[in-house]
Amino acid sequence: MGRMPARPRSPRIGIRDVAARAGVSVGSASRVVNGASNVAAELRERVHAAIAELGYRPNHAARSLRLRSTRTIGCMLSDVSNPLYGKMFHAFEDRLRAAGYVVLVASSLNSAEREVEILATFDARGMDGVIIAPGNERDDAVLHAVQRLSMPAVVLDRDIAPELDHVQFDHLPGMRAAMAHLTGLGHRQIALVVARAVRRNMRGRVDGFRAGLTSAGVAVDDTLIVELPTAMSSCYNEVSLLLARRPRPTALIVLGSLLTDALNAIATHGLRIPDDISLVSLGDPDFARSYTPPITTLRVDLQQTAERVVTLLLNRVERGERGAGIAVKVVPELIVRGSCAAPPAEAVKRSRGRVG
Repeated sequence: MGRMPARPRSPRIGIRDVAARAGVSVGSASRVVNGASNVAAELRERVHAAIAELGYRPNHAARSLRLRSTRTIGCMLSDVSNPLYGKMFHAFEDRLRAAGYVVLVASSLNSAEREVEILATFDARGMDGVIIAPGNERDDAVLHAVQRLSMPAVVLDRDIAPELDHVQFDHLPGMRAAMAHLTGLGHRQIALVVARAVRRNMRGRVDGFRAGLTSAGVAVDDTLIVELPTAMSSCYNEVSLLLARRPRPTALIVLGSLLTDALNAIATHGLRIPDDISLVSLGDPDFARSYTPPITTLRVDLQQTAERVVTLLLNRVERGERGAGIAVKVVPELIVRGSCAAPPAEAVKRSRGRVG
């Protein structure tokens, strides 16, 4: 059998074809394609109509070589299975996509070795900028890899590389607000379940917990502070042990990523929320508002956070801003719902008895 003749390739539609169809100059068409802001609305509509009619697809490889820009942003998070980071990534992606960028996410799974590899890959691929929240902020190799980055970077909620821009959650005042709410209701036996306090986000929560108890004149009981290996570890056994104590804690503060396990442990012990135990979530899982009763949360405004991260990054990437790193803080907000109430009467009596 003879070889089938090759199909002739369709001529590639270029920016000149778009400009001709729209009746504008090549420069004007190029500005629209590149997302320039100084373009009249009527001209932009004509060019977009021509693009749609012709099926034009920009040659990003050629554009990258010409402009030395890949229109890509790298995002390294410690664990994207954590609902908070998943939502955060989508918020970053929405804003950067609107600005004409593709966002590539990498999950380090809290491995220092993976974080070094990811940062090196971001650098080798010529990303325009990166957003990073490493899980190993005290690891020398990770710190060295961060400092070697050749593109602008914004650090999310970590205490590293002060020369870079940072957006940090100010956990201390947020936790103090949660503690003031619980102690104001009369709670004195309050337990905290978080991940190991080796990163600033966990250290801030533990420090705020302690400060809140001290402000209320309550002695800090370290046995009521539980630190798990990671934010995605199971806390069922640990919460069960807390609930088996005598006296039992009357209030529990737990990471949002651990909330399901905590609720299961509370149910296993036959306890009612908030009649027997009050509950506060650090983070606002999707089901927290619809749960019965709705769960009080200490919530970070993810949209506000994403706006601040992207603004800092694009100021460096697109405007070429230089100078010392800028630090921006976001304070979590206490959202009071139905999962907190005054402690049971017998617990109050025991507490008064100990004070006397």
